[in-house]
Amino acid sequence: MQKRSNVLRINEQSRFSILNFIKLVFTIFRGVVSAFFALLMVFFLFSFASLFFGGVEPLKSGNVAVIPLTGIITTSAAGGFIPDREVVSHKVVDLIGDAEKNDDIKAIVFEINSPGGSPVATYEIAQAIQRAKKPTMAVIREVGASGGYWVAASAKEVWANPLSVTGSIGVIGSHLEYAGLLSDYNVTYRRLVAGKYKDVGSPWKVMIPEEEKLVQGVLDKLHDSFIDAVAVNRHLPRENVEKLATGFIYLGSEAKELGLVDSLGTMKDAISALETRLNISAELVTYKERKSFLEMLGEVSGEQSFVVGKGIGTALFHQEFFRPTV
Repeated sequence: MQKRSNVLRINEQSRFSILNFIKLVFTIFRGVVSAFFALLMVFFLFSFASLFFGGVEPLKSGNVAVIPLTGIITTSAAGGFIPDREVVSHKVVDLIGDAEKNDDIKAIVFEINSPGGSPVATYEIAQAIQRAKKPTMAVIREVGASGGYWVAASAKEVWANPLSVTGSIGVIGSHLEYAGLLSDYNVTYRRLVAGKYKDVGSPWKVMIPEEEKLVQGVLDKLHDSFIDAVAVNRHLPRENVEKLATGFIYLGSEAKELGLVDSLGTMKDAISALETRLNISAELVTYKERKSFLEMLGEVSGEQSFVVGKGIGTALFHQEFFRPTV
C-alpha cells in the first residue's frame, strides 16, 4: 500500500508539473501575442494619424540628390517589411525625374550595391540616367556587378571602392532540370503545348540541342546589348569590352586599370571630388520612396496572398520557364 501511495503521489506531482508547464507556455504565448497586437495597434494609430497630420515626411533640403540602388534590379516590387532589398525600375526613374525637376539639386549620385537583375529593369534605369541633364555620378560600394554595373556605367562618372566587386559583363539563363528525378520516381511530364517551343526551358523536361541553340541565341543578343552599352557609356572600343565581357568579376582596383570605372575611393571621396568640380559645398539629400505603415501592411498581405495563389497555380501551370538575368 505504501508503494502504491508513493506511486500515486509521484503521478500527481508529474501531472501537476505538466499542467504548470502548459500553463507557463500558454501564459508566455498569450503575452507574446498581446505584445504583437499592441505594437501593431501603435503602428496603426501612428499611420492613421499621419493621414491627418502631414502624411509623408517631406524631403530635407539639399543640393546633391543621393539615390540608393540596393538589391536585385526588378520591374516590380515583391513587397514586405524589409526595405531596400530590391531596386524597382519605375520607382528609380520617378526619383530621377523628381531630382531633375528640383532646381536646388545640382547633381545626382547613385549609391550602388547591386548584383544585377532583370535586363528590362536595368535598361529602363540606365536610359533614365543617360537622359538626365544634371551631372550624374555612380558610386559602387560593395557590389556593382552585371546589371548593377550596367546602371553604374550609364552615369557620367563612376567611382568604386578598390575592394568592391564590379564588372561581370554577362547574361545568365541557367536553370535546374528535374526530368531525371521525375523518371527515377516514375513521374511523367505530360507535354501539352500549342507552339513547339512554348515550354523551352521547362525544368520538367530535358532541353534538346535545337532548343538550347535558340535560348543561347537570346542570351548572346542580350550580351551584345550589354557590351554595346558599356562601350558607348565608357567610351571604350567595342573589341576591348568584348575581351572583358567574360561574365567574370573584377575588383574595383582592376576595373580602374581596365577603364570600367573612373576613380577609386569611398562615397566621401566621391562627394569631395564632386564639390571641387562643381565648386559647391555638398548638402546630401537621400531620394527614396517613403511608405506609410498601412502601405507596407497592404504589400505584405498582398504578397502572402500572391504566394499562396502562386503555389497553387504553379502546381498546374509553370509559365516562366526561361528568364535571363544580367
